[in-house]
Amino acid sequence: MNLASIAAELAAHPSILGKLDIAASTAALRLSARTTGQPGDDAAAIPRPEGGWDLLAGEGFMPQFVQDDPWFAGWCGVMVNLSDIAAMGGRATALLDTIWAPDAAAANALLTGLRDAAAAYDVPIVGGHTNLRSRELNLSVSVTGRAQRLISSFSAEPGDVLIAAVDHRGEYRPRFDNWCAALDAPHARLRGDYELLPELAESGLVDAGKDISQGGIVGTALMLAECSRCGFDIDLSAVPVPPSVDLVRWLRSFPSFGFLLSVRPARVAEVCALFAARDISAAAIGRATTKPAVDLIFGGERATFWDYAASPYLSLSKEIAYA
Repeated sequence: MNLASIAAELAAHPSILGKLDIAASTAALRLSARTTGQPGDDAAAIPRPEGGWDLLAGEGFMPQFVQDDPWFAGWCGVMVNLSDIAAMGGRATALLDTIWAPDAAAANALLTGLRDAAAAYDVPIVGGHTNLRSRELNLSVSVTGRAQRLISSFSAEPGDVLIAAVDHRGEYRPRFDNWCAALDAPHARLRGDYELLPELAESGLVDAGKDISQGGIVGTALMLAECSRCGFDIDLSAVPVPPSVDLVRWLRSFPSFGFLLSVRPARVAEVCALFAARDISAAAIGRATTKPAVDLIFGGERATFWDYAASPYLSLSKEIAYA
């Protein structure tokens, strides 16, 4: 295993580089982590006067993905938004969809995927926007939720243990690095799996983490590190991988149920056991450091995947404020 080549290959992959677009938008909007809602987290968190938090998140989808697999894109429109809410320690309350299509027939598979996933996860679609005069099929979905205690991208601390919790009971969808473990799962299990995240937050076991999004384990670790102003050493030998899946592809994959949690060492065993009780793989794959970078480690060797001090990624830490 050539660790330096793996780190360079991952850092140059489009799924990793795509997150750089976030910094351009937030700079134009003059947003930082100090802005209301704390951009950089998986969902905007707005404090409620009576306690707790209102949560708001949204996802837009790659046009090619929507056009190649419209039913699954509709399903993902629900699923990835619910993951963002769960990643914050919250419970989703409602969804809104925005679709573009040439006509009603072309929109049908997309809408069916949205409807099927909303029913599976038992979260209502309450409205949105429809355009049936577009040249191409496309989709965005937003979600609201609530949390009593937050899991935040800004709360990791040096010395934490990095846990990867991922449902391995799935397979890749064609052409993309999307690992789906949801379509054949009982609906009650899907709902119960997401319930575990707010339970971890409310029990005080977890206060820092993110859902594993486009960019996979390494890209998500980088976002978590930069927001928290820490680093992570990821031990590739400790990363559980589903059978017959290539490790490098897995490190950049977008799982249907996957979270990185930065956990105080004394709580690691209990956190992993709670995921294991639901047959979800959860393993300690690294440590939080004081270095402003994500490093990959294997067999005594080390290679830097990304140094965010030298090359900012999201540019949304609390120490950064736009003039």
